[in-house]
Amino acid sequence: MITFVTGGARSGKSSFALSAASGIQGRRAYIATAQALDDEMQLRIEKHKQERSSAWDTFEEPRAISMLVREINGNYDVVLIDCLTLWLSNLMMDNADIPAALDLFLAAVKDCKAELFIVSNEVGMGIVPDNEMARLFRDYAGTMNRLSAEAADRVYMLCSGIPVRIK
Repeated sequence: MITFVTGGARSGKSSFALSAASGIQGRRAYIATAQALDDEMQLRIEKHKQERSSAWDTFEEPRAISMLVREINGNYDVVLIDCLTLWLSNLMMDNADIPAALDLFLAAVKDCKAELFIVSNEVGMGIVPDNEMARLFRDYAGTMNRLSAEAADRVYMLCSGIPVRIK
């Protein structure tokens, strides 16, 4: 079962996904895609770590999440990936082949035996960015979110902290 959770920045996506996933019995894996490239991001990462109980095994993987999902498949009952848009930005900064990475990711999550929760930011509901890289990021994120939602059994959008099931 795949649950895709999306919404705007600071909408409560991660907390909602963590709460829902924590309600499931069994071994739990948390795949974190963030990198502490500055002090502010380090504080955000620490806050997320404090929200998780010791019942979660944490894997910090900024790029190779498809490989990691395949590697841990069958060893966990619940897997939470937080978040796809940070993963996407990491890949873009490495000039990765984004369509190929998305194909690998979708194949891995569809094969995953665990109850899977995927968190991603909705970035396409605002203004059109003023530069090419930001527009490319927005377009890739839109495609990534659409394909993830299509693969998911349940989709939630958080709006001002309120989860709305849309699939």
